[in-house]
Amino acid sequence: MGDDGAAEPGGPVMAREEVDRALARFGAEHEAVETSLYALQDHAGRRLLEGAELTGTTKERWARTEEAVSLLWTYFDAFTAALDSARELRGRSRWPAPEDLAELTERLRGPAVAVPAADGSGSGSVERITLAELVARMNGWYAQALDTVAAADSVWSALPARIDMLSAELQRIRSLAHSVGVRPGEHPAGDDLERTTAELTALRAEVVADPLAFWVSAGGSSAPGGGRPDTVRYDRAARALEDVRREIDAVLQVRQDAEQRLMRLRDVLSRADRTLAEARTARGEVLAKIAAVEVPAVSGPPTALYEQLATAAEHRRHARWHRLSPLLESLEERADEELERARASLTAVTAPLAVRAELRGRLDAYRARVARRGMADDPLLAERYDAARRLLWSAPCDLRAAEQAVLRYREAALEALVPPGGPADGGPAGGEPARGDGELR
Repeated sequence: MGDDGAAEPGGPVMAREEVDRALARFGAEHEAVETSLYALQDHAGRRLLEGAELTGTTKERWARTEEAVSLLWTYFDAFTAALDSARELRGRSRWPAPEDLAELTERLRGPAVAVPAADGSGSGSVERITLAELVARMNGWYAQALDTVAAADSVWSALPARIDMLSAELQRIRSLAHSVGVRPGEHPAGDDLERTTAELTALRAEVVADPLAFWVSAGGSSAPGGGRPDTVRYDRAARALEDVRREIDAVLQVRQDAEQRLMRLRDVLSRADRTLAEARTARGEVLAKIAAVEVPAVSGPPTALYEQLATAAEHRRHARWHRLSPLLESLEERADEELERARASLTAVTAPLAVRAELRGRLDAYRARVARRGMADDPLLAERYDAARRLLWSAPCDLRAAEQAVLRYREAALEALVPPGGPADGGPAGGEPARGDGELR
């Protein structure tokens, strides 16, 4: 609706040209008001509001808006009558008499329009206002009515359609969920799906009945309908549904590669079982061949994991994919841990045998070094070599005594290879033989 553009009351009598300009301005205002009122009458949002069973904020605001629209039409009729009367008076003469100009001035500037009081009392009282005041009131009521209608129409145009699309997606996901056994009470995603379904149903009903409760006005905006639909609850439901969809996709992926994952689990557990069996055998060997050492105990086969593996296979046979998915993830982690534990157990059990093998290797390396120097038959060296060899190749082997025997042989070999007074065979000074194969270390 337009600006009033008329002079304020209380001024001097208007000249003929001023009267004509005021009539033209009010005529333009009248046309703008009429066009706006009919546009409001035909607005889709207004028709929806009239036919809807409203609640809450929208019901209250629409009741006030209907009163404003009713007053708008009443004031418009008064505006039409006043303008027609002024035009009729002006049209009596091309050169109006002074008394006619005074009358026109009063009608165009003064409180000459009788309208129902707009104080909301409903008492039926009448007040007299100027045409400019009448236009200003109509502009205010029109803005109020259009703001209500446009805001409701914006919410109805945006949210229900989006909720319906999300509900259609929810039905598709629900069908997939049921196909893989994801149901309420049996899987968290099934419960989430039920909650999201209930939320979307409630949200749509609330949006339809109270659209203005889902409208966020634009701060500082004076334009009718300035703002946006509040999509917080819709967005939250959409995120929840996306989480469910990802969970269903994960379960579908489990269905696709379940057999391969079960085969890998069987292989990992089998390797862990074989490694533990090897560790138990090795432990018996160590206890028989090595004396005076503590050998850690070896646990039995991973029976509990085998039982869970059988449960997983049962889930797969009966298409209980929603139960299989978390069980497989847990089993894969625990099976890898079991294999690492078995390997660590084997390493710990066979450590004494590894120590014995290292000592045997060191003893033979020292003797080979001595033999290359032609000193293998030295009585002291032969005696100490035989003593170390007996300890290392006897059962049970005393590792501590054997290690000391090997060290004593090494010391004797060093003394023989580097006699007092200088390096042997032109080797470097410092009491150490030249480094090379069979170096004594």
